[in-house]
Amino acid sequence: MPDKVKTKLDKSGDVKAYSQTAIVNNNGVIEYCRTSMAALSGSTAGILGLPTLYGFVFYAVSVVILWLMILWKAGVNWKKYFGSRQHLLTNGFFSQMFTYVLFWTFLYGMVHVY
Repeated sequence: MPDKVKTKLDKSGDVKAYSQTAIVNNNGVIEYCRTSMAALSGSTAGILGLPTLYGFVFYAVSVVILWLMILWKAGVNWKKYFGSRQHLLTNGFFSQMFTYVLFWTFLYGMVHVY
């Protein structure tokens, strides 16, 4: 299957070409990183025994740290890899929260309750 290339005019009037395959691949890698981060940080919050509000603040901080690490890895040319920084931060925030809560409550129960 040939790679689909989309074009878009930017603010300066230049034509930018985007590879649909590369965009899908980048989004898949980011989704994998988010899922791993949610499981790891949920496990950490459960082992530390963080209560309700502190646990959700811990999740928000870990999401922001992951976002900053991705932007740092992409460098100053982040627009080559992602459409917008805001979309990179907010996309999947609530869907990965379920994974976080699953690991958080499971390990909290295993370590502190039983």
